[in-house]
Parts: sequence; structure tokens; C-alpha cells
Amino acid sequence: MRADSSSPDTERLSIKPRNSESGHVDGAWWPRSRDLTAEVPELATALDGRIGPVWRVAYPPSGWAVTVREMIYQGRLIKLEGIGSQNVHIVHVTGGSMHRVTLLVIPPGTDELAAEGVLAAASGQNNVTCPEMLLDEFGARPTPENALARWESEGGRGEIAGAGG
Repeated sequence: MRADSSSPDTERLSIKPRNSESGHVDGAWWPRSRDLTAEVPELATALDGRIGPVWRVAYPPSGWAVTVREMIYQGRLIKLEGIGSQNVHIVHVTGGSMHRVTLLVIPPGTDELAAEGVLAAASGQNNVTCPEMLLDEFGARPTPENALARWESEGGRGEIAGAGG
């Protein structure tokens, strides 16, 4: 099942219990699209009880369609800060009195079962697995475009790790 046809009650945010080790991420988020301004309101609402009113979202510009640097949600200013050096699979959300959560971003088009697996694993108590390994474990990381392009440019005859020629 695809993300855009998932059931309405499918969880899209999962956070570790408060007494957990942080590790690489504090949980995972499965946005419906790569339009950050459209996704932030639901995320801010979901995180309000955990970190207070969201006032900043730091994101990797290569992973999102963002046209504004700030937005107003529920009468509050939220800064959208693109950080080029940030991991493409991560967003940092800051709220309240500088409380911050680091979330693994599950690609919007991910299969529902894979997304649910990543959500559960990333928010598991004391999970310290890196973002890429969490996505790979459930088949949720997209194939790099450059690898696909190279394979196609070689007529599909390029060597693939573990494949015979």
C-alpha cells in the first residue's frame, strides 16, 4: 500500500520514550509529501505535547520543496531553516524552551508496511541504529538516482554487487 492511500489512522510520527538513549534519532516521521510547508502544521500539532510549540524546523534543502523561510501556524512563527550539511534523512524540530527532537524522515512514497516498520524501530527504547540502516532494514531507502542512471547508461549490463555477469 502506498503512502498516499494509507488508512487515515496510520501513524506518521513515532517518538522514543522519554527515558531512552537518544542515539542518532529520537524517532521517525512519515510525511505525506516533500512539501515542507504543507507538512509542518501536522508535525507541529503532533509534537506540541512533547516539545511545546514548534518554532524551528531544520531540514536538508536537497530533500524538500520549500519556498519560504518562515510560516505562521496557529498564530506562531515557525522558522524553516535549510542546512546543506544536514543528513538528507533527518529533520531537527525545536520547540518550547529549546527542546529539540531529531527525526528520521521516511520517504513519502514508502510502502505502508515498510514505513510502519521504520516508525516502530526508530522509536524503540534505546535504539541507536543510524538512519540509513533503519531505512535499509525495512526497504524504505530510495535507490540512489545516480546508480540507476549509471546502470541504464551501461545498457543494464553494469556490475551490481553480488550479481554475476
